[in-house]
Amino acid sequence: MAQKLSGKRVAILATDGFEQSELTEPKKALEGAGAQVDVIAPHGGSIQGMRHHDKGETCPVDRTLEQANPEDYDALMLPGGVANPDQLRMNPMAVDFTRSFFTAGKPVAAICHGPWMLVEAGVVRGRRVTSWPSLRTDLKNAGADWSDETVVTDHGLVTSRRPDDLPAFCPKMIEEFAEGRQGTRAAQ
Repeated sequence: MAQKLSGKRVAILATDGFEQSELTEPKKALEGAGAQVDVIAPHGGSIQGMRHHDKGETCPVDRTLEQANPEDYDALMLPGGVANPDQLRMNPMAVDFTRSFFTAGKPVAAICHGPWMLVEAGVVRGRRVTSWPSLRTDLKNAGADWSDETVVTDHGLVTSRRPDDLPAFCPKMIEEFAEGRQGTRAAQ
């Protein structure tokens, strides 16, 4: 995996309440594979991480949503944490940012509660996905084929259920991001 993503630029979209390991471990894996990674949030400064119900560390924001252009990125990663995607899905800029990756056929990875953004962006109809179990009904109602698996890949979309899945999620995310544009499954 050493430099599989050399020359690639990846956006991690998150806000306060992200699950710490679901942002920091994928970020570390992406950077280890040679990607330039920007943490993008609705506000500047830093965002608050969580370790399940307890406050974790903060993470510096590289760009705000207003400063970030999805065209500048090759892939998107969406960490979980209950509060993080719940806040982001109420932000039209965040939803549009997410949807634009699907419209362009760019790969996307989402873990745990991260797929809530995919529901809000209207991009899961007809796709196989997994997530934290409580999102199953939301994803099915949005037209997704939900499965309780460690990691699910569907035409450049990589999803996983929980922090324990990170050892399988990170390599699969890197593999899909290295493949690049998918072209066959745009936003519906």
